[in-house]
Amino acid sequence: MDRAQKEKVVEELGQIFESSGVVVIAHYAGMTVAQMQDLRAKMREVGGSVRVAKNKLAKIALEGKPGAKMGDLLTGMTVFAYSEDPVAAAKVTEAYAKGNDKFVILGGAMGKDVLDQAGVKAVASMPSRDELIAQIVSCIGAPASNIAGAIGAPASNIASILSTIEEKAAA
Repeated sequence: MDRAQKEKVVEELGQIFESSGVVVIAHYAGMTVAQMQDLRAKMREVGGSVRVAKNKLAKIALEGKPGAKMGDLLTGMTVFAYSEDPVAAAKVTEAYAKGNDKFVILGGAMGKDVLDQAGVKAVASMPSRDELIAQIVSCIGAPASNIAGAIGAPASNIASILSTIEEKAAA
């Protein structure tokens, strides 16, 4: 890799560290190509990505960035999982680590906050952006359906009373 390619990698990694909602760092030593492709596919499904880069270049890219202390985690064969959604990458990596003992989460960063393994697990347990939106919409929609039910209830009560009166008159 020549100097220009290294500079390009450092620039790309710098953009990842700045623009991602969450970055998770993990060891992947011993994983097969198929396992790595599976991880990449799962990350793509949630709008995230997986990136392997040399630790030295990643440390250079971290200089002056919000999660610069994350550089301490960069030892051995590391992989970066990241997403704009602050929860998606953490959820996928946490679930993947449960099923693959060769994939070991070291930590990560969420904005300026550096996360350890427990921190990544805590972020993974939070609801995702889509889940939060669904919860908010259901909270907004619930009063409207209650109002519609309350408005419709007297009419249905009147209709049942009238049908009861009709039945008595017919009998």
